Amino acid sequence: MNNLIIILWIANISFDTLGQIAFKYAATKPTTAPNKSILSYWYGLCRQPWLWVGIASYLIEFLLWLAFLTLVPLSEGILLGSVNIIAIMIVGRILFNEKLTPMRVVGILCVTAGVAVVGVG
Repeated sequence: MNNLIIILWIANISFDTLGQIAFKYAATKPTTAPNKSILSYWYGLCRQPWLWVGIASYLIEFLLWLAFLTLVPLSEGILLGSVNIIAIMIVGRILFNEKLTPMRVVGILCVTAGVAVVGVG
């Protein structure tokens, strides 16, 4: 892989992870908790800055993904893109104290091994 592919790949992972984390923050703020009506929930959610950070991150990630896919075969791009799952699980553990069960750790290790094989090959 050349440097541009690696830069696009890392940027894609970073913006995808930021988007997921921003959506989680927006959805778990006390002002967005579902209370009396679904309309009030969505109104509160739309007032959360983290929601808009997530949307902007996804827009940037979409453009980065398109650029990345122009440089790598789709089959490799999809496998390399699966690193997002690992990044999101790790950041979720750090920021939200989410549990990493033994099966999830095995899954992370399998995805990591698969990405390494694709990256080297």
